[in-house]
Amino acid sequence: MLRNMVREHAVSVHDLVYPMFITEGENIRNEISSMPGVYHYSLDRLDGEIDEVVKLGIQAVLLFGVTTEKDACGSSAFDAEGIVQRATRQIKSQHNDLLVIADTCLCEFTDHGHCGVVKQDAFGNQSYIDNDESLKLLVRTAVSQARAGADIIAPSNMMDGFVHAIRSGLDEAGFDRVPIMSYAVKYASAFYGPFREAANSAPQFGDRKTYQMDYANIREALREAESDVSEGADMLIVKPALAYMDVIRAVRENFDLPVVVYNVSGEYAMVKAASKQGWIDEKNIVMEMMVGFKRAGADMIITYFAKDVALWLKD
Repeated sequence: MLRNMVREHAVSVHDLVYPMFITEGENIRNEISSMPGVYHYSLDRLDGEIDEVVKLGIQAVLLFGVTTEKDACGSSAFDAEGIVQRATRQIKSQHNDLLVIADTCLCEFTDHGHCGVVKQDAFGNQSYIDNDESLKLLVRTAVSQARAGADIIAPSNMMDGFVHAIRSGLDEAGFDRVPIMSYAVKYASAFYGPFREAANSAPQFGDRKTYQMDYANIREALREAESDVSEGADMLIVKPALAYMDVIRAVRENFDLPVVVYNVSGEYAMVKAASKQGWIDEKNIVMEMMVGFKRAGADMIITYFAKDVALWLKD
């Protein structure tokens, strides 16, 4: 008892955000092979999962759309009848108090798998991401998601100026009270592998190092976060989390906004794989990780373990 009374940090169910993958089709509840316990849900199978999330006391979900309707500009991302928009309306109609956070990016919806508009240089030899053209589509996506009922917009694209562009677009569309949870510090990481299977969003060529950060850099992280704060971000995400505790602490010490960490797919998959082999105690490992994130300075934790953690906290 005394140990709990003097404990400096603790995890609450209110800290948790549960990421979900919503897909086109019917009667789909398919487990993602590299992420045991995580599923693709079609809309007709979604309500049961959301009911369970609410029953566990989890207060927020983060939605990712999975679709076969892909094109060069990711038009399904900003379609009013896109999968994320329809899922948002469905969730809010059943559980209006559950916070719906919409991932705002194009990579799940483009046929090339990049987070923006791909163009070629003047000689037609090298492809590149057109930052300014990408921003226009990201603004359209954010406004479409807010119009569908998303409570929070979470842009994950890392384009230069994305927070300013989206904030301006939301304000002009009458959504000035919809906050932005910015992926302010997002590293080009090998920990994202399972997610790319889950979201079917692996780049068809090259990589994302031109618009995501070098994992060796921490001063760059603070510059990126400062830029997003100045552009109007309301919350700052650090992604990944487990190998970036120092970055979480630095962001916490330098900015007064809520700090959100993303316990990403590779971090989840490693624990699940080791647990399956009997090499680790999954519950104790996961809870130690969660407290570690809080100790480093996290206010919220996006994690695929959210349902497990909520159950363990109840017990």
